[in-house]
Order: sequence, then C-alpha cells, then structure tokens
Amino acid sequence: MASTWRTLAASLSAGALLLTVFGCSPVDSTSSSSAQPSTTSSPSATTTPEPEPSQTAEEQQSTADMIGQAPEGAQDNALTVLDTLAVKGRAPKTGYSRDQFGAAWADVDHNGCDTRNDILNRDLTDKTYKANTHDCVVASGVLQDPYTGTRIDFVRGQDTSAAVQIDHVVALSDAWQKGAQQLTEDERRNLANDPYNLLAVDGPSNQRKSDGDAATWLPANTGFRCEYVARQIGVKQKYRLWVTQAEHDAMANVLATCPTQTIPADGGVITPVQAGQQPAQTVEPQPTQEVPTPQPAPTQEPALQPAQQDTNVYYKNCTAVRAAGKAPLHQGEPGYSSKLDRDGDGIACE
Repeated sequence: MASTWRTLAASLSAGALLLTVFGCSPVDSTSSSSAQPSTTSSPSATTTPEPEPSQTAEEQQSTADMIGQAPEGAQDNALTVLDTLAVKGRAPKTGYSRDQFGAAWADVDHNGCDTRNDILNRDLTDKTYKANTHDCVVASGVLQDPYTGTRIDFVRGQDTSAAVQIDHVVALSDAWQKGAQQLTEDERRNLANDPYNLLAVDGPSNQRKSDGDAATWLPANTGFRCEYVARQIGVKQKYRLWVTQAEHDAMANVLATCPTQTIPADGGVITPVQAGQQPAQTVEPQPTQEVPTPQPAPTQEPALQPAQQDTNVYYKNCTAVRAAGKAPLHQGEPGYSSKLDRDGDGIACE
C-alpha cells in the first residue's frame, strides 16, 4: 500500500512538472488572458485607416450626385468643369420658339412675383415699388451693370424700362441648339426662369449679345468676363448642355487670365459692384483681352441697327410674336407696339 502511495505521489509530481514546462500554470493562464487585449488592440490599429477609403468614396459619390444640380462654386474650378462638358457641333435651330421654354417670366417659385421682377429685386439697390404689389413690381432702382461696369438708374415705364433688361446668360436659342431639345418641358421652363441663368444688365448690351455664345460675344467690362464665362459653364453643366469647339476655346482663353476662377455657387453677381468701386479690377485683364475685345462689337452692331429701324414688322398679337420666337419684345425692337405692352413697361408679350 505504501508503495502504491509513493507511485501516486511521483505521478502527481511529474504532472505538476509538465504543467509548468508547457506554460499551463495558473499564473501563465492569467498572463495569456491579459495578453489577449494586446492581440485585439494590434488588429484594431491596423484597421483604423479602413474607414478613410469608405469616406472618400462617399465624398466622390456625393460629388457625382451633384451633376445636374447647382454647382458648388468654391469647390469647382471653372477650367476643370469646362473640360467635363461635351464638345459637339451646333444642332439645327429647327423647331425653336420661345414657347418651348414655357411662358416668359413665369412665377416658377410661386412667390407671387414674376421672374423678371424677382431678378430686378435681387440685382438692383435703392429700390422702390409700384403701389399695391406687395413689394413685387420694381418701380425704380440702381443697377451696377456687370456688362459695362457702369451705373444705371432704372425707372419703370414705357420709355425707360428697356434700359435694364434681364439676360439669359446662356441664351435660350443657344441652349436649344446645344442639348435643350432633349430636356423635358419642365427642365426647359426651369432653365428659362432659373435665377442662376439670369442677370439684370444694360439693355443695349443685351440686344448686341442676342443669342451669341462666348465665341461671338463677351461683356465690354473685361473685369467681369471670367465670372461671366464661369457662370455659362455652370449653367451648361447644370442642364447637361454642350459647347462647340469655338465656344470651348473662347472660354478657355478667357479663363487663362484667371486660372483660379470658380463656378459661381448661386444667383447674383459678385464682380459688378466691385468693378464700380475698384476700377483697377476692370483694367487688369485688358492687356491680354485687348485684341479680341473690339471683334464682337463690329459684327454685332451693324446687324442690330437695321433691325431697330425696320418699321415694316407687324405682329397681330402676342401669340404671333411667340410663334416667331421674338417674345418678349422690347421697345425699339421690330414689331414692338404699345398695344402688345399691356402694363406699359416697355416690354411686350412678357
């Protein structure tokens, strides 16, 4: 019996020795447990950067989702966005009429005020309003004109309203020939009334521009050309319109003088007031723009004058004006008649 106990004791001693050798003592078990967080911590450190690619992808998707929406200005370089626009030939003007873009100056934002007066309200200062219009119809105001860099005192009236006109930065006829035919009715109506595509400007300058693009017309105020071209690019990006090769090159030439120019972020104008207060901004780009500056004027001016002097054009009513694609008509334009100008503001068939 004693021998049996001695054998059992020896076996127990050998077992304890084996446990010690293979690191299975209670102390080692605790150490292994405490080491586990260290093992977990190490993979955590290696996986910390993983969310970063995911966030970058989300940012990229967010940027992609902005296509067709208002550009974000400071985040979009105008030259970079220009290179994303399709370059194609001008499509035929077949089928174009002002009616393709909905009623002129529709109240698309349902604020009780037509688009023309919305833009006058936005771009003019020192405004007064026609009585009983809930501060909608602008009776007078001051425009620091972006196209000429001059001050215009606006007074509403048959003989004076046309001094300030609302320009489509991307002309509707130009848009029609560069992709707008493929837009829906609602999209075309929005394009025609989108404050992002509208500026209150000097009337004669607007008439000289007509439906020209950057290849055929640029503002006389050279200090505004970069912002003007950048806004055209923004509009074309927003409504998925293309540019011709000549138009692309003209835009690129303007932006070469201001390579950091960004796409305007919203409606309104930044440069004109500054141009009026700081003439140096207008003069600065002139050395590089001096040669092309006089080119548009000679080609546009002669075409305008005969049209204004043509007294043989007659429209029976505004339906006929719109069918001819001439609405709205401004006082002094062929076919204008006070009978078509119901509110006597110098603009018929609005």
